[in-house]
Parts: sequence; structure tokens; C-alpha cells
Amino acid sequence: MKGGTDKLREWQEAAARAACQESPHERAAAWASLFEVLGPGPSERVRESWAHGLALNPSTPDDLCARLIGLSHYLLWRRLPAAVVEAAIVHPERKVRQLLAEVQPCLTPEQWTRLILGERETRHRWILTLLAADRRAELTDTAYEQLAADPSAHVRKEAARLHALPVRILAGLTADDDASVRALACSRAWPHLDTSARRGLLQDPSDKVRMEALFQHHQEHPMPRSVFETEALKDGAVDTCRLERGLAEHLAHHGEPAQRRALACNPHLDPDLVGLLAQDADVNVRSVVAKRSDLTEEQRAGIPIVFDPRGHSHSLDWVTALHEDPEAMRRLASSSHPLVRRSVARARHLPPDVVELLARDDDRVVQLFLAESCDDAPADMLLRVWQWWTGSLTTPDRPHGHPNFPRRDLLRYADEQNPRMRQLALDDPDSTAELVERFSRDSDEEVRHRAASDPRLTPESAVRLLDDPHERVRRAAARHPGLPARVLIRLLRDTDTAQLAAQHPALPIPVMEQLLQRIEPAAGAMA
Repeated sequence: MKGGTDKLREWQEAAARAACQESPHERAAAWASLFEVLGPGPSERVRESWAHGLALNPSTPDDLCARLIGLSHYLLWRRLPAAVVEAAIVHPERKVRQLLAEVQPCLTPEQWTRLILGERETRHRWILTLLAADRRAELTDTAYEQLAADPSAHVRKEAARLHALPVRILAGLTADDDASVRALACSRAWPHLDTSARRGLLQDPSDKVRMEALFQHHQEHPMPRSVFETEALKDGAVDTCRLERGLAEHLAHHGEPAQRRALACNPHLDPDLVGLLAQDADVNVRSVVAKRSDLTEEQRAGIPIVFDPRGHSHSLDWVTALHEDPEAMRRLASSSHPLVRRSVARARHLPPDVVELLARDDDRVVQLFLAESCDDAPADMLLRVWQWWTGSLTTPDRPHGHPNFPRRDLLRYADEQNPRMRQLALDDPDSTAELVERFSRDSDEEVRHRAASDPRLTPESAVRLLDDPHERVRRAAARHPGLPARVLIRLLRDTDTAQLAAQHPALPIPVMEQLLQRIEPAAGAMA
């Protein structure tokens, strides 16, 4: 069996060497023959793959990108030049314009304005305004004025959510004819309203508006039990509103578990009631109290909680707000609560003693967050985290891409048994092309993938790795800049690799043009 495997490997090596023996004349002839053996033409799936690949290819010229609008949704996720964005803004397909608003990362206020105000249909204008509000986009003064005066209440309601809506326009929306618009504007405009305007909202004929106004009013003025029990406020008021002492005491002693959990979040709660809830029979109530910002670390340590270190966690906002305070970071870095320490580790910069403490934390998620977020994370800890963490969606390059990650003295890992450590040898500046070739034949998929991504890999080995049993190794090999034309052509014709080949950085612009010429008529015929 071993002899058969060796012969197969020898055949693959020989075939790869033969494929790379390509003269300039042969390369030109290969590109000229690109479409000759496609018969009636490429399949719909192949054409679609070409469109997606060209859309993702950073070498695709702007004029071809403009022609790809509507042919591949991937294009709009890229940071596009102004001319291509302009073409998308006026594109006849509504779905293209909507996707532009959803994902394009660099729309200017003027572009947002033309995109939204260019919609004649109310529903489309509403959706684009909603997207602008969700993305905290900035618009022009003209857009703010027109959207706040739009005939549609749905549009005006979303306008009230716009991040940079001028205060005078926002305050004006609290007097809108539609109650849902008034209610939403009330919550944002309240701090800017005078006494008369606030009184009007508290006496509004709409229950919804009055409830929102009461919520805002009782952020400053304690809510009596009579209001709490007669108005439809109950659950929503407990965690945020100021409560009269008697109401807060009643809820702390006799409230339902959900009410006590909400009360435990209330920032206005008196210290003795916080202490009472810290000893609540319900562990979920105690867990909420343990995350409060107004506790000393000694008080926090005294609260019996159950913490699952495997659970997903978010940074505590109040800790994040203290990231620039070195003394606060020193105090909180030694907290008994893992969530507090994890939140400290998310700081961009930390004092050296805090970094040293967190880098040795028993909770390895603290070390992970330090590796992902803190530019001061130490090299030895980064190396430890690297052995068990491959990167997240939000920080895919950490810990390996961290500026403090070791780059020297890594050749000593070339024969390491752990493949995650072994591959690091290629990062060493003294590593050689020979080591890349050796790793391209490694028994471990991850090591071969690292070699396949190395620019020093020979084209022959890249061609050989196109037949690797693991997809991510094949994909890395397919991006090698030295692939011969005849190999790229084979990949372009294959349904499974057509998109990846169309993304190839060495794809000649005339070839891109030919691909697009095959995509456009077919797309027009299907429209």
C-alpha cells in the first residue's frame, strides 16, 4: 500500500512540474484558448462564480466593478471608489440600492442623502432611513429636514432615530401628528425639552406617549407606588427609573424574581437595598448585583454566585468607561469576579503591573481578551494563547497578528510535535524557502495550509497542493501568485473553483473583460 502511495505522490510531483513549464508564448496561447473548449458556454453557476470572484478581486479595475453592480452582491461589501458608489446609487434595481445602504462601509452624508431622497416609493424610503438609523449614518441637513417632514409616519419615526439628527428637528418631532413618532422622539429629545413641552407629553392623549414621558420623568423624579401600580409601567420601570423608597423596599422584599433581578440593575438603588439583594435567595438576583459598578471589590467578593467560565460574556459597560483610568484598572484587575477582570483585559492599553497580573490569570478567557484587545499583551502569554486559539470573527488575526507576538527565535519549533507551534518556524526571518517546501509536505493540514499561504512556496508545490485532501489548503494554493495560466484556466472552468480563480491577483485585465462579457448577456437574458 505504501508503494502505491509513493507512486501517486511521485506522479503528482511530476505533473505539477510539467504544468509549470510554461513559456511566455505558451502562457499567451493558453489565455487565448480560455473559452475554446466550453462548448455552448459556461454554466449559469460558473458565470455566477466568475461574477463573485471578480467582485472580490482587488485588481478588478473600477470600470469593470461598475459593470458588476447587480451581478454580484459581494461587490458592495468592498470599500468602493466614488464612481462605483455613484453607479450603485442610481442603479435601477431596488435590491442593489438597499444592499448598498446595508453594507457599503464608506457612504458619505451626501451619498446617503441622494440614496434615500431618490426613492419615490414610501416603503423603500422608509427601509433606507431605517438602515441609516441602524448604522448611525450621518446625513445632510437637507435630508434631515425632508425626512422629518415626510408624508409617511413610518419614515418620520425612523428619522427620529437618526444618530446626528439636529436637536431642533428632534424636538419638533415630539409634536408630530402621529403618536408613535411622538413617543420615539420623546425618549431621545427629553433632556433638551423645556418644562412646558415635557408637561405636554406627560398629558398626551396617547397612552404610549404618556408612558414614555413618565419613564423619562422618573429618571429624575422618584416614582411613587401609586403611579407604579396604576400605570402600565411595571416591568420596564424597575431597572431604570428612580423609585420612591417605599416602592423600592416593597419590591426588594416582595417582588417576583424577575422584578428583583430588574431592581438589582437599578443604578439609583440605596446601598442597604443593594446589600439586601446581594443575599437574595435567587442566585440570578445575586449574580446581577455582583456586576454592579457601585460595589467595592470586598463587597463583590462576598456575594455568593455561580459563574460558568464557558459561557459567552460581554464587557461590562462601566468597566469599559474606566479603561483610561490606571488606578481603576489596578483595582479591578484583582477583582474576584471573572467578568470584571475580562472587561479590564479589553482595554487598549494597561499599566505594566496590570498586564503582568492578567497575563497569569487563572481564567484563560482573561488571557484571550488581553491577547485580542490590549496592545501591551506580553509575548510569552500570546504564545500560550496561540496554542489553543485560532482567532475570532471580530479579531481573526489575534493572537498571531499582535504586534508583540514573537517573530524571532522561532526556528527552534521547526520539529515541534505540536503543529500549531511547528508552523511558527516560517515566521522567523531566518527561515528558508526550503523549510516552506518541507512544510508543504507536512502530515498536518494546518502546517500545509501555512506553507500554501507563504509567498516563497514554489509554483510547482502550489499546483501540487491544489489536489490536497483539505479544502482550505487547496484554496490557499489557488491564490498563489505564480500559478501558470493553464492551471488558472482549469480552475476557471471548474464549478468548484471558478470563483476562487476569478479572484486571482494575476488574472490579466483582458481576461477579466472576457469573463464579464460572458456574464453580462446571460444576466440580461435572465432578467
